[in-house]
Amino acid sequence: MSETFASSSFVVASTFLLFLASTLTITWWAARHTRGTRDFYAASGRITGFQNGLAIAGDFMSAATFLGITGLTYLAGLDATIYVLAPMVGFCILLTLLVEPFRKLGRFTVSDVAAHRFEKKPVRVFAALTSLVVVLLYLVAQMVGAGALVELLFGLSYGKAVVVIGVLMVVYVSAGGMMATTWVQIIKAVLMIFGITVLAGATLHSFGFDLSRLYREAAEAHRLGPGIFAPGGLLEDPLSTVSLALALVFGFVGLPHIVMRLYTVPDEKAAYQSVLFASLLIGFVFILVFFVIGYGAMPRLNEHPELFGPTGALIGGSNMVAVHLSRVVAGDVFVGFIGAVVFATILAVVSGLTLAGASALSHDLFARALRNGRATETEELRVTRIAAVALGLVAIVLAIFFEGQNIVYMASMVFAISASANFPLLILSVYWPGLTARGAIAGGTVGLALSVGLMILGPTIWVDILENAAPIFPYKYPALFSMPAAFLVSWAVSSRERSRPSAGPSLR
Repeated sequence: MSETFASSSFVVASTFLLFLASTLTITWWAARHTRGTRDFYAASGRITGFQNGLAIAGDFMSAATFLGITGLTYLAGLDATIYVLAPMVGFCILLTLLVEPFRKLGRFTVSDVAAHRFEKKPVRVFAALTSLVVVLLYLVAQMVGAGALVELLFGLSYGKAVVVIGVLMVVYVSAGGMMATTWVQIIKAVLMIFGITVLAGATLHSFGFDLSRLYREAAEAHRLGPGIFAPGGLLEDPLSTVSLALALVFGFVGLPHIVMRLYTVPDEKAAYQSVLFASLLIGFVFILVFFVIGYGAMPRLNEHPELFGPTGALIGGSNMVAVHLSRVVAGDVFVGFIGAVVFATILAVVSGLTLAGASALSHDLFARALRNGRATETEELRVTRIAAVALGLVAIVLAIFFEGQNIVYMASMVFAISASANFPLLILSVYWPGLTARGAIAGGTVGLALSVGLMILGPTIWVDILENAAPIFPYKYPALFSMPAAFLVSWAVSSRERSRPSAGPSLR
């Protein structure tokens, strides 16, 4: 397949090398200006609201967003809108309920917020561990997308591509910290918004800018026919729909790499501006990806049998729908640009995730829990860099194991864990005075164990990956069961300990 894209290889290489040179220069500059932990974790609050909004958009608009949602729309039609609408609700929750308390109660990480009321280490340790689980799974999802893309465009083996991504993300994080990561994400966000806008315009142009024609031809070309405009193409029952929606809405609020971005701006006003601006940008991109690119790919790709393998499956899988569409509607030169932008996208997102994971290991576990806050900044930064290398190695191994999985489903696993473990812990620690340390840990543990366990026993892992005959848990998405269980256990355990209240006051 690499010959198919041979004429675009120069554009891919030149665009990506330009991005790489720019971001490595920024990383070198940031490394020279990083003096302590506040510089490394939060850029000393020197990022403006506008810049941080771009960075949040760049952080959130990952390979799963672009490649995965396009692929799911191409495969299933209307049901893919849940991945478009639910995160927007999550942004509203973050804006209305949590920006102010996160700014007041936190310093760098999710654990800072979760443990602000408790003197006991276990709350901080638990919050750090759940953050690590979320970060690591999200890292794997991004690297799976990167490996498939590089394999398709360059003919480089999947394993080698994953190793290259892992090395680069470690360099960005360990050398430049938050300042470098922020500017990598800003550059990537601008490139991605431009690329998606041009791709959507080229797709519309191929239909004479007639949306009704686009949707009519999509229905004629798709195996579901008019069913692409009705629910049921992806989510088989109402319980699955509700469960996935819960994960996407509330899981977003607990994502460690998003929470960290709220501390990079100077004040609460800038934090509000960041989230609002990011939500507008992401909403604009989501509309184009779903309503134009995803549906437009249905008839356009079907017109090119060379894009399909001997079995009739799309070469590269559903994750590569956007890349193939770029070639069909805009030519090899543009597919080279899109390929490089998506590759840059993955690098930017994994850098933010790696920084969040490394900070959980160094700031929360090493400096706060193990050293009781007595570690020097030099020691903490050294551990952060070691942690970044360790995370990179583990992510590479797991990405190779999960080769071929749909990256949107993998991202939904991350959101389910975040909604079941991180979100209950954060919202209760901020707004419920009756929460105790033991209740926080018990509820979070149940949410984490149930979300992971039910996904393992569900159809995707138990049947598709482990090749068992039938799933033990019948639903793909566990949040409907695991998130309420976390709240219930936190309430029950804390209620039994009312005679032993938490160490400090809540926000209210």
